[in-house]
Amino acid sequence: MTCLAIFLFFTRVKETLVSIAVAFIKDSFYLAASFPWSPNLPLSTADRTRPRVYTGKDNFSSMLKIPISCSHASYDVLVGGGLLTHSGDLVAKILAPSRCAVVTDSNVARHYLQPVLASLKNVGFKPITLVVPSGERSKSFRQVYNLCHSMVVAGLDRKSVLFSLGGGVIGDLSGFAAAIFQRGIPLVQLPTTVTAQVDSSVGGKTGVNVAAGKNLIGAFHQPQLVIADPLTLNTLPNREYWEGFAEIVKHAIIQDMAMLKTLSPERPKDLSALIARNITVKSALIASDEGDKSGLRALLNFGHTIGHGIETAAGYGSLFHGEAISLGIIAALWLSKRFSGLLQSDLEYIARILQRLSLPIVLPDRILTDSVLTTMRKDKKFEQGKPRFVLTHRLGSAYLSDEVDLQDARSAIEFLRKLQPN
Repeated sequence: MTCLAIFLFFTRVKETLVSIAVAFIKDSFYLAASFPWSPNLPLSTADRTRPRVYTGKDNFSSMLKIPISCSHASYDVLVGGGLLTHSGDLVAKILAPSRCAVVTDSNVARHYLQPVLASLKNVGFKPITLVVPSGERSKSFRQVYNLCHSMVVAGLDRKSVLFSLGGGVIGDLSGFAAAIFQRGIPLVQLPTTVTAQVDSSVGGKTGVNVAAGKNLIGAFHQPQLVIADPLTLNTLPNREYWEGFAEIVKHAIIQDMAMLKTLSPERPKDLSALIARNITVKSALIASDEGDKSGLRALLNFGHTIGHGIETAAGYGSLFHGEAISLGIIAALWLSKRFSGLLQSDLEYIARILQRLSLPIVLPDRILTDSVLTTMRKDKKFEQGKPRFVLTHRLGSAYLSDEVDLQDARSAIEFLRKLQPN
């Protein structure tokens, strides 16, 4: 991307950054000294109350718009409480009503499928519903075939739209189906989990799992629009809710450590602004590296090299994605201490934050180190016989390293067994 293109991108997001900043400044009396997850506080004082969501009188007055500008696509991410029930109106502004498919899972369908269908029908869309079983096992070729076959039978064509209603699994699965059906049809992401809203719904990565590893088969397919409604997070069980915060901690470590001070659950506008802030962090990294070629976008893999290995070795569904990434973050911090001079106090600080977010920092004995390493060797972050790691020499920045070998990775995994939770 040229310097001019980069300048135009950041000019476009100026108003977005200002609006997000205002949302935080209004509550700026929460200083670092009162940060509820300070390392100096005992764990028993941790307040795990969920952040609240502010909604305006008309559902749109509090909406935040984050523009995403990539080399092959530009679109908006809309964040705000209550937006999901207006998804039809929002989509109709950019896409002509047509036959469409709404892909969701059995859990999400119970809560949000009917409001979305009603909203789409109200503006002229003619939806079919495709419901898959919930869980990571649905990210498979079998489900991709089922989705594509159902869309053919229903008469969908290249002008049809695929709506992805759910978390990261649904986003990856339906996004891949949208990428290959008729060689690509429009995709709209309607994320309903923390992980999907702050990370996976943005950037165009889609894919499915195979026995050898996670996301090994996939494609880049950018959405036309992303609508993130934080109110949908209210129906998540606690474990599924907090596992998404691993991606927030990751974004903070690689680019925006000040974000950690905004996690106070007592600020009513915090969640929408927090989601928008994470999307802004990610958009800046993918703007000039949409296809993950130059290494800038690869910074988003902090904690994922070992994290994905742990997730696969544990067996899909045994550990949630965010729980595995939490362990991967600690491993990456240990490697950063060894190779980049990261302070031990910084590692301990992040470990305490992850604990207070109900995320694991100790690897269960049943997950074998050799199994994790075997999985890592088949991961797409493993190149020319070596793993690629994202490391940090200080919190708030990161870089791509080729210094780490498999023996170093083994040592990092073993370190995860020795930690003593506070």
